[in-house]
Amino acid sequence: MKLIIGNKNYSSWSLRGWLACKQSGLHFEELTVPILGEDWEHIKSSTDELAPSHGKVPILWDGEAVVWDSLAIIDYLADKVGRDRFWPKDEAARAMARSMVAEMHSSYMPLRRTLPMNVRRRVPDAPMNEDVRADIVRILTLWAEARARFGHGGPFLFGTFGAADVIYAPVVSRFLTYGIGVPGFAQAYMQAVWEHDWMQAWIAAAEAEEWVIEQYETPVR
Repeated sequence: MKLIIGNKNYSSWSLRGWLACKQSGLHFEELTVPILGEDWEHIKSSTDELAPSHGKVPILWDGEAVVWDSLAIIDYLADKVGRDRFWPKDEAARAMARSMVAEMHSSYMPLRRTLPMNVRRRVPDAPMNEDVRADIVRILTLWAEARARFGHGGPFLFGTFGAADVIYAPVVSRFLTYGIGVPGFAQAYMQAVWEHDWMQAWIAAAEAEEWVIEQYETPVR
């Protein structure tokens, strides 16, 4: 398998696809392309491997199979290795995990637009409007319910690391970057995600990157 991702410092969806591949336990080759740089348009038009996704990352190749959406990558890999590796075994927990993943996949645009992922930076007192605050409250509410109802088997949303943590890992990064105040249970969860071996490997690679995307260096005002 080959996973094509964007800049590790900025690409939240790439982080999700990469974590999904790590969670699968399958061997994969990793190729990073510098999105939105001076050569990005040339890279998109000249790299056949990006064509199926219309130049979007992440994109996973597995022989003739190609998958170019982070949630689709999770589903594809779960089919290959067993769904229990990604989703809780308990029916009620699995239902909530799927709903939380779907909501993250399709929602929270104010948060995404205003507070872009930037692993390297720390921006205290970032400007936030009411829509962003509402997104933050909603996410914390979901985290609290998942931890209270189903998180007894470990430090992650549903106890052990799974699809929900894969999808919310970039949110953890955003909350840390912009100094979002969170209650104690959320601090403990965020610490567990941030200190996970896979996240530490991603963070180290992000910090070593030389690419800078100016539009993601300053929060939207």
